Amino acid sequence: MVNYILFVFEGQVTEHDIMKNMQNYYLNSKTDGVYLLSSNCGDIYSLYGKLQDDSDLDIFPLLKKKQANSHLKDIKRNQISEIYLFFDYDGHAPAATDDKLLELLKHFCDETDNGKLYISYPMVESLKHVTDDDFNSLTVKAKENIGYKKIASEQCKRENISFKKLTHDSWKSLNLAHLKKMNHLVNDKNEVPTSIYEQFTILKNQIEKHIAPNNEVAVLSSYPIFLFDYYGVEAIEELTS
Repeated sequence: MVNYILFVFEGQVTEHDIMKNMQNYYLNSKTDGVYLLSSNCGDIYSLYGKLQDDSDLDIFPLLKKKQANSHLKDIKRNQISEIYLFFDYDGHAPAATDDKLLELLKHFCDETDNGKLYISYPMVESLKHVTDDDFNSLTVKAKENIGYKKIASEQCKRENISFKKLTHDSWKSLNLAHLKKMNHLVNDKNEVPTSIYEQFTILKNQIEKHIAPNNEVAVLSSYPIFLFDYYGVEAIEELTS
């Protein structure tokens, strides 16, 4: 029986473009596993609503019901060995609260059980929003719709504007920038991390240092953090240089 590693995305387009491009350089199906991509087709807070209705929520049956995931119809739950979920912070969503998100991060904290949830701040486009200025200090409004997709595209480096065309060198540069920023957010150190930090810890630091005092979030992508978690601390040089 084939075992699958399932990736669950908020949307159907941008996130899939990122993952398919990433697989040119990482997550080789021949050596690392057989991967399935799926879409929730709704924000993280709609998922919270379903969690409230069922405290033992297994996301896989919900995904199989969605038309966008017809390719999952013949896959059984016991064939899924790991689940990774990628969602936006989406602080401007009508149902958004940090308490809900913290609860979800507690529930989805193990890829071999309920699944492991990764959050991008404020949205998936944060991956490319690395500028020549001090990236560690880059923040955006947390709780209002600021047209972030346009902002990220206008301010990012031109070679990173298309997620479909990211090169291996681009990935290494983006990984380095976001991992150093994660370490700066958690430890106030502008250097590559030497430890893996849980998504719950990252959000708590976002709340304490940016959201609560300034109603802002530090721009931070979940994809480099996922790669760091997936391959481990010993792979930092391969991911970034």
